[in-house]
Amino acid sequence: MTGIPFANLLEPGTGILGAGTGSPGVQRVTRHLSELREAFRDQAAVERLLAEGDPLLYEVYNVPVPEDPGELQHCTSVIQPGAVGEEFFMTAGHFHARLATAEVYLCLRGRGVLLMQDRAGEVVAVLELFPGAVSYIPPEWAHRSVNTGPEPLVLFCVYPGDAGHDYGTLREKGFAKLVLRDGGSYRLADNPAYR
Repeated sequence: MTGIPFANLLEPGTGILGAGTGSPGVQRVTRHLSELREAFRDQAAVERLLAEGDPLLYEVYNVPVPEDPGELQHCTSVIQPGAVGEEFFMTAGHFHARLATAEVYLCLRGRGVLLMQDRAGEVVAVLELFPGAVSYIPPEWAHRSVNTGPEPLVLFCVYPGDAGHDYGTLREKGFAKLVLRDGGSYRLADNPAYR
């Protein structure tokens, strides 16, 4: 079954997608620190932040198009500013379940980095994210967005309808590199928990 033509409304400054003409609707997914606690190196900092509340790390506004070949999934991701210890707020990161699928990100607001690694854990791509930056994620690359700036990082993403998401591999192994605060910028460090 193929999808039907539709239009949605995007607020570039906030990343909010709203249902437009003929739209199948928009799903909002939120991720809080309690859901990604194991992704951060400094577990004492995680516990301190959780004792003060459960901060929102990011949200995704997803358009539910059919998950079929030929369809294009698209969404916005809004990563909040902040840090857990030295480590910036970030997305969980994932491979695509169907490895032979690519993705494109368009940064609409904020500053950050797109951290990418191959299946062997080699991090050879750290792409800068800033308004107007278009990033290409080739097939078979894990990717994670990290907000290194003082305002929300807003990304518009497009990928094949049947790409799927594999979060489990990175939940088990982690990313080989961490993105840490370094004065007013960031630095990469080896992840001692990478397996």
